[in-house]
Amino acid sequence: MIIASPAPCAPPPPAVQLSRWLAVGSLTSLIVLGLAWELWLSPLRPGGSWLALKVLPLCIPVAGLLKNKMYTYRWVSLVVWLYFIEGVVRAWGDRAPGNYLALAEVVLCLCLFAACLLHVRTRQSRAAATETATPDAAS
Repeated sequence: MIIASPAPCAPPPPAVQLSRWLAVGSLTSLIVLGLAWELWLSPLRPGGSWLALKVLPLCIPVAGLLKNKMYTYRWVSLVVWLYFIEGVVRAWGDRAPGNYLALAEVVLCLCLFAACLLHVRTRQSRAAATETATPDAAS
């Protein structure tokens, strides 16, 4: 009995790898910023606030992004807009340094969205290219 080994997979294109690490990096930075902001840098109440719990939903997709799950990239690109809205509102209404931290949150949200968008589009176009190339190769 001969057991065939699986065919080696082609390495992902550089755009997929770049977008993956940009997404993971910006998500991790968003978590760290949220915690530091609400606990030490500019909390709503002296000594920290319970608003630091806002980063808990951001911890959920980390594993999915690291495992390169397409579904995770799709829903993170939607959830990130809630944090973007919070950043815009607090950048407009908070005093320094809170408004600068809110602007950093806005920038990180935009980076995360762009990375997710690039990742999904690149992987979908690559999948479409392999689907159209497969029937031609069989003929």
